[in-house]
Amino acid sequence: PGAAGRLTRLGDILGADFRASAIEVRAEREGVVVEGFAAAPSLTRANALGQYLFVNGRPVRDKLILGAVRAAYSDYLPRDRHPVVALFVTCDPQEVDANVHPAKTEVRFRNAGLVRALIVHALKDGLAREGRRTAANTADGATLQAFRPAFTPPRPGNWDWRSSPSYPTGPMRGFESAAATAFAEPGQAAFDVGTPTADVRFEAAPAPDLLDRPLGAARTQIHETYIVSQTRDGLIVVDQHAAHERIVYERLKASLAKNGVQRQILLIPEIVELDEATVEKLLDRAEELASFGLAIESFGPGAVAVRETPSLLGKTNAAGLLRDLAEHMAEWDEALPLERRLMHVAATMACHGSVRAGRRLKPEEMNALLREMEDTPNSGQCNHGRPTYVELKLSDIEKLFGRR
Repeated sequence: PGAAGRLTRLGDILGADFRASAIEVRAEREGVVVEGFAAAPSLTRANALGQYLFVNGRPVRDKLILGAVRAAYSDYLPRDRHPVVALFVTCDPQEVDANVHPAKTEVRFRNAGLVRALIVHALKDGLAREGRRTAANTADGATLQAFRPAFTPPRPGNWDWRSSPSYPTGPMRGFESAAATAFAEPGQAAFDVGTPTADVRFEAAPAPDLLDRPLGAARTQIHETYIVSQTRDGLIVVDQHAAHERIVYERLKASLAKNGVQRQILLIPEIVELDEATVEKLLDRAEELASFGLAIESFGPGAVAVRETPSLLGKTNAAGLLRDLAEHMAEWDEALPLERRLMHVAATMACHGSVRAGRRLKPEEMNALLREMEDTPNSGQCNHGRPTYVELKLSDIEKLFGRR
């Protein structure tokens, strides 16, 4: 039956949500083949029981493979969540020892480094390929059902059409009289500097070419938290903080890999008071923090001086950033590789350097964010594995209104 048949069987075991979000992965090198399916990062479990691993057709719970899966998803998931995968490793039987464990659930590869690297590569390549798609990016049936209003059949002879949810209970602004509408002054431009009367902002009709972009053209911002954009075949709702957090995170990673993170020198160093134990933890990691453009030094008992901050973060709350960094560092396993520690630092900084919920954005800012998402790897989910946007297809909207 091939890959499609395998995915169908896996869906019967792991659930329809896995089948809907599954990404096919495959990599081959030096006679070792890794293939299977991996769920998008938005589908996770509280434990690793959703990971099905096979070596030459035999089910295993091998630490090497489990560790490789964890490493591949490390950019997408918080530490307390686990991905859902089904991976099949095939190699020459002479290259693997299946007698390490009495139950044969663990194996020993002759070239363990190759196998680990191949698994990480296969998963990372698949996740990057499906960068903007997550299991939650398209509204599911339950979500659509929530849009449908509850209906109570009216009693015969006792129905008032004005009780319909679509009938306004208050005055209809702009329709007080036909004359007032016909001769009214032109409406204010979208996103006027004045304070809006409602927590929603509208933009003029989008340019046709923007409608053809993957994330469409920004139409409005609601609750100063979500951007609503229009595409050719539906609409998209973007969580502005989650989306920008991923963008900043990927920028920090790219800067670190290239020439180092650019710094901005503070004219007046910011003194941050913390408890002595926290100060000690931060100073112990000062060199790692400096690689991200955050330069700190001791300023007496219970205080640190912040002299430089990453340029990417702009104006940032140094005290809040340091407290969050110290909190995350306290959870680190001392055996955690330097690279992973650096990525944790980057994730914390990205959260502080991104557009906050509650910030009002101009139309050009909203569209710029959408374009950056399209150009950013893995922009379908934030650093914590949550979706950055949800898409509602026009066909689903039509179903809501009984047009289909």
